[in-house]
Amino acid sequence: MFMGQVRADEIKGQEVQAIEYTAYEDMANEKMFEIREEIFAQFPITCMHIHHSLGKVKLGEICLFVFTSSPHRKAATDACSILVERIKNELPIWGNEILEDGTSWKVNT
Repeated sequence: MFMGQVRADEIKGQEVQAIEYTAYEDMANEKMFEIREEIFAQFPITCMHIHHSLGKVKLGEICLFVFTSSPHRKAATDACSILVERIKNELPIWGNEILEDGTSWKVNT
């Protein structure tokens, strides 16, 4: 299981207070389904749940939840790790970081 939280990163000398997530929801759901099916085909997992928040997510709150299960730990942890990376790199979801005095578009690293 992975739960991603909004971090108090510093950008331009200011601390992130929240992130406003936006998406092309139809495209994001379609891509999420594609990734989900590919992960199921690649790993012997029995269950998978994914949730990515949209809208404003405050500092310390959960923005991404990924759950995988399998009869053996390695398959579940490997699938979860790859799933998180693919979500961050491939889904059309964007984060506008809300700073103490302004905003900055988030770049996934």
